[in-house]
Amino acid sequence: MGGRLLRELERAGDRVRCLARRPERLASVHGAQTEVVRGDVLDRSSLAPALAGVETAYYLVHSLEAGPDFAARDLEAARNFGQAARIAGVRKIVYLGGLGTGGASGGEPLSEHLRSRQETGNALRESAVPVLEFRASVVIGAGSLSFEMIRALVERLPVMVWPRWVTVATQPIGIEDVVAYLLAARGAPFGESRIYEIGGPDRVSYGDLMREYARQRGLSRTFLPVPVLTPQLSSLWLGLVTPVQARVGRKLIAGVRNPTVVTDDAALRDFPIRPRGVREAVARALAEEASRAAKARRSGGVQILEREQTIPASAREVFAFFSDPGNLARLTPPGLRFRIVGPPERQLSAGSRLEYRIRWTFLRLKWVTRITRWEPDVEFEDVQEEGPYRVWIHTHRFEPAAGGVVMRDRVEYELPFGALGRPAHRVLVRRQLEEIFDFRRRAIEEIFPAR
Repeated sequence: MGGRLLRELERAGDRVRCLARRPERLASVHGAQTEVVRGDVLDRSSLAPALAGVETAYYLVHSLEAGPDFAARDLEAARNFGQAARIAGVRKIVYLGGLGTGGASGGEPLSEHLRSRQETGNALRESAVPVLEFRASVVIGAGSLSFEMIRALVERLPVMVWPRWVTVATQPIGIEDVVAYLLAARGAPFGESRIYEIGGPDRVSYGDLMREYARQRGLSRTFLPVPVLTPQLSSLWLGLVTPVQARVGRKLIAGVRNPTVVTDDAALRDFPIRPRGVREAVARALAEEASRAAKARRSGGVQILEREQTIPASAREVFAFFSDPGNLARLTPPGLRFRIVGPPERQLSAGSRLEYRIRWTFLRLKWVTRITRWEPDVEFEDVQEEGPYRVWIHTHRFEPAAGGVVMRDRVEYELPFGALGRPAHRVLVRRQLEEIFDFRRRAIEEIFPAR
C-alpha cells in the first residue's frame, strides 16, 4: 500500500519523506523529490528526524507477521508515533484501519486482529493530533494480505471445505480506490479527528469472493459445506501454502467471524470517490499480477516484433472494433483455426481473460491471454498467461493522424527451452508471426477501406 501511495504522491508533485527500517530497499522505487530516512516506530528516538517539518503523516504500519504479541507491538508503535508527531507539530495523521463490529453490537466479539486495528487508531488519537482514519474490509489487490490469502487458497486447493464463516458478509474495496481515499485525505480540513468507513458498492460473502476469483482465473473449484468447522480449525488450510501466509492468514481467518461492512456512508458524501465493484476490482488485480509475472519471466532471449499501420477511421472506431473479442477471428489466418472457448467476453476491459484454441503446424494449442492495460481509444496490452510462449506481451497503441489513426503494435516474445528454442524461432516462429501480421494488415484494410 505504501509503495502505491508514494507513486501517487510523487505524481502529484508532493515532497515526501519516507520512514523505513531499511532505506536501501526503497532506493529503486522513489523519485528525486522523496527523502528516505532510517527509523523504526518501536524506537521513539528515531522518529523525531523523520517527522520534523511534516504537515500530514500517513501511518500504514501493522505487525501481523511479528508473532503472537503483534497487538501489543502495534499499540506501542502507534503511541510512539502519535507522541512524536505531536512534539514535531504534525497537523494531521492519516491511518488505514479495519472495519468490523462486535461485542457491544450484539455479535461475536471482535477478533484480535480487528480489535488491534481499531485500538491502533485510538492510540494515535490519544496523542491529540487530529487523525483521519479510514476503515476498510477486504482490500482487493496485489500485496493486500487478505486478498493474498484468498488467492493462495483458491490457487492451491482444488477442493475446499466450506465452513459457516464463509457466509459472513464483507464489503471489499479495490486497492486503487483505497489509495484514492488516502490521497484525497491531504485536502481534508485540519482540526478534528474523523473515522470514515470505506468499501465498494457490493456486499458479498468470503465464499462469493473465492468463487469470483476462481471464475476470473478460469479455475474449477469444489467447495464442500462443513457447517461445524470453526475459523480456528479452517485456518489450518493455510498450512498447505507458504509458512508466512499461514502465520498471517490464520490471524486474518480468525477475524472473519465478524461482518465487515460499511454502516456509515459519510465517505461517499465527503469525498468524490466512487469505488469499483468486486468484479472489476478482482479483474484489475489479476491484470496487474499477470503483467508483473510476464515481465519477470523476460530474459536475454526476448524477441521484438513491431508493426505500424494507418487506418482511415477515428481512434474511437478502431478501438471499439478491437474491444469486441468476436472480431479476433476476422484478423487471424483461417489455417490457424482460431476459436474462442470458455465464457465469452462481450467487451474487453482491464483484466479480461481470453481462452482460445489455435492450430500451429500439426499441434492443437491452448492459449490464454489477459488484458493487463486498457486505456480506451489510446492503448491496451495483453499478456500470455498460458500457452506456447515463455513470454508474450503485446502492446497496441492508437495515435491520431491525418485522415485516420496510426496503429502501432509491439510484441515482446520469447520461446521456452532457452537456447534450444532459438533454432525453432529462426526456422518457424518468426516467419509465421510475420505471416499472421501480414494477414492482419490485409484484413484491416478490407474492414476499414480508404474513404
